[in-house]
Amino acid sequence: MKPVRTSRTIAAPLSLVFETLSNPKNFQTAVPHIKKIEFLTEQESGAGTRFRETREMNGREESVVLEVTEYVANERVRIVSDAGGTIWDSVFSVSETAGGVEMNLQMDVRPYKVLARVMNLFIRGFVVKGLETDMDAVKKYCESRSGA
Repeated sequence: MKPVRTSRTIAAPLSLVFETLSNPKNFQTAVPHIKKIEFLTEQESGAGTRFRETREMNGREESVVLEVTEYVANERVRIVSDAGGTIWDSVFSVSETAGGVEMNLQMDVRPYKVLARVMNLFIRGFVVKGLETDMDAVKKYCESRSGA
Protein backbone atom coordinates (compact mmCIF):
# COMPACT_ATOMS: atom_id res chain seq x y z
CA MET A 1 0.00 0.00 0.00
CA LYS A 2 1.34 3.43 -0.84
CA PRO A 3 2.01 5.77 2.12
CA VAL A 4 -0.90 7.65 3.62
CA ARG A 5 -0.34 11.39 4.03
CA THR A 6 -2.64 13.93 5.61
CA SER A 7 -2.30 17.30 7.32
CA ARG A 8 -4.26 19.90 9.24
CA THR A 9 -3.63 23.49 10.24
CA ILE A 10 -4.52 23.99 13.89
CA ALA A 11 -5.09 27.30 15.66
CA ALA A 12 -3.39 26.25 18.90
CA PRO A 13 0.05 26.41 20.52
CA LEU A 14 2.71 24.08 19.09
CA SER A 15 3.41 22.51 22.49
CA LEU A 16 -0.27 21.60 22.98
CA VAL A 17 -0.53 19.98 19.55
CA PHE A 18 2.70 18.03 20.05
CA GLU A 19 1.76 16.84 23.54
CA THR A 20 -1.63 15.71 22.24
CA LEU A 21 -0.02 13.68 19.46
CA SER A 22 2.95 12.29 21.37
CA ASN A 23 1.43 11.36 24.72
CA PRO A 24 -0.85 8.30 24.49
CA LYS A 25 -3.09 9.48 27.35
CA ASN A 26 -3.58 12.88 25.73
CA PHE A 27 -4.22 11.29 22.34
CA GLN A 28 -6.86 9.05 23.94
CA THR A 29 -8.52 12.12 25.46
CA ALA A 30 -8.61 13.84 22.06
CA VAL A 31 -9.81 10.85 20.01
CA PRO A 32 -13.18 9.68 21.36
CA HIS A 33 -13.20 6.20 19.81
CA ILE A 34 -10.02 5.21 21.71
CA LYS A 35 -11.50 3.41 24.67
CA LYS A 36 -8.44 2.34 26.66
CA ILE A 37 -4.66 2.77 26.86
CA GLU A 38 -2.63 0.16 28.73
CA PHE A 39 1.08 0.86 29.18
CA LEU A 40 3.45 -2.07 28.68
CA THR A 41 6.49 -0.11 29.88
CA GLU A 42 7.05 1.88 33.06
CA GLN A 43 7.49 5.07 31.05
CA GLU A 44 4.38 6.61 29.57
CA SER A 45 5.91 9.06 27.10
CA GLY A 46 8.94 9.36 24.84
CA ALA A 47 10.99 6.92 22.78
CA GLY A 48 10.74 3.36 24.03
CA THR A 49 7.19 3.71 25.35
CA ARG A 50 5.07 0.66 24.49
CA PHE A 51 1.32 0.56 25.01
CA ARG A 52 -1.81 -1.29 23.99
CA GLU A 53 -4.49 0.89 22.47
CA THR A 54 -8.08 -0.32 22.33
CA ARG A 55 -10.44 1.54 20.03
CA GLU A 56 -13.91 1.05 18.72
CA MET A 57 -13.98 0.25 15.02
CA ASN A 58 -17.20 -0.61 13.20
CA GLY A 59 -18.98 -1.37 16.46
CA ARG A 60 -16.23 -3.69 17.75
CA GLU A 61 -13.31 -3.10 20.06
CA GLU A 62 -9.90 -3.77 18.49
CA SER A 63 -6.55 -3.64 20.29
CA VAL A 64 -3.08 -3.09 18.91
CA VAL A 65 0.35 -2.75 20.53
CA LEU A 66 2.19 0.43 19.59
CA GLU A 67 5.72 1.65 20.30
CA VAL A 68 7.13 5.16 20.23
CA THR A 69 10.38 4.68 18.32
CA GLU A 70 11.35 8.32 17.78
CA TYR A 71 10.58 11.42 19.81
CA VAL A 72 11.87 14.93 19.12
CA ALA A 73 10.05 17.36 21.40
CA ASN A 74 7.80 19.84 19.62
CA GLU A 75 8.90 18.48 16.24
CA ARG A 76 7.99 14.84 15.54
CA VAL A 77 7.02 11.50 17.03
CA ARG A 78 7.15 8.10 15.29
CA ILE A 79 4.83 5.34 16.43
CA VAL A 80 5.18 1.82 15.02
CA SER A 81 2.97 -1.24 15.23
CA ASP A 82 3.31 -4.78 13.91
CA ALA A 83 -0.21 -6.03 13.34
CA GLY A 84 -1.91 -8.36 10.88
CA GLY A 85 1.28 -9.18 9.00
CA THR A 86 2.05 -5.51 8.38
CA ILE A 87 4.36 -2.90 9.88
CA TRP A 88 2.38 0.33 10.38
CA ASP A 89 4.93 3.17 10.70
CA SER A 90 3.40 6.57 11.52
CA VAL A 91 5.29 9.84 11.79
CA PHE A 92 3.45 12.85 13.18
CA SER A 93 5.27 16.14 12.68
CA VAL A 94 4.39 19.66 13.75
CA SER A 95 5.69 23.08 12.77
CA GLU A 96 4.60 26.65 13.35
CA THR A 97 3.01 28.50 10.45
CA ALA A 98 1.34 31.87 10.03
CA GLY A 99 -2.06 30.20 10.55
CA GLY A 100 -1.07 28.26 13.66
CA VAL A 101 0.47 24.81 13.67
CA GLU A 102 0.86 22.56 10.66
CA MET A 103 0.25 18.97 11.80
CA ASN A 104 1.34 16.30 9.33
CA LEU A 105 1.00 12.54 9.36
CA GLN A 106 2.73 10.08 7.10
CA MET A 107 1.97 6.41 7.60
CA ASP A 108 4.12 3.91 5.76
CA VAL A 109 2.47 0.53 5.41
CA ARG A 110 4.83 -2.43 4.91
CA PRO A 111 3.11 -5.81 4.65
CA TYR A 112 5.42 -8.79 5.10
CA LYS A 113 2.86 -11.55 4.62
CA VAL A 114 1.16 -12.35 1.33
CA LEU A 115 -2.35 -12.27 2.76
CA ALA A 116 -1.63 -8.88 4.35
CA ARG A 117 -0.60 -7.47 0.97
CA VAL A 118 -3.95 -8.47 -0.48
CA MET A 119 -6.03 -7.37 2.53
CA ASN A 120 -4.30 -3.99 2.71
CA LEU A 121 -5.53 -3.20 -0.79
CA PHE A 122 -9.10 -3.71 0.36
CA ILE A 123 -8.83 -1.82 3.66
CA ARG A 124 -6.92 1.25 2.44
CA GLY A 125 -10.08 3.37 2.31
CA PHE A 126 -10.97 2.45 5.90
CA VAL A 127 -7.42 3.21 7.06
CA VAL A 128 -7.41 6.61 5.36
CA LYS A 129 -10.85 7.47 6.77
CA GLY A 130 -9.75 6.43 10.26
CA LEU A 131 -6.61 8.55 10.11
CA GLU A 132 -8.56 11.55 8.80
CA THR A 133 -11.03 11.13 11.68
CA ASP A 134 -8.16 11.01 14.20
CA MET A 135 -6.58 14.15 12.73
CA ASP A 136 -9.92 15.99 12.83
CA ALA A 137 -10.38 14.96 16.48
CA VAL A 138 -6.91 16.22 17.42
CA LYS A 139 -7.58 19.53 15.64
CA LYS A 140 -10.93 19.97 17.41
CA TYR A 141 -9.46 19.03 20.80
CA CYS A 142 -6.45 21.37 20.53
CA GLU A 143 -8.47 24.30 19.23
CA SER A 144 -11.04 23.89 22.00
CA ARG A 145 -8.24 23.90 24.61
CA SER A 146 -6.64 27.03 23.16
CA GLY A 147 -9.85 29.04 22.81
CA ALA A 148 -9.73 29.10 19.00
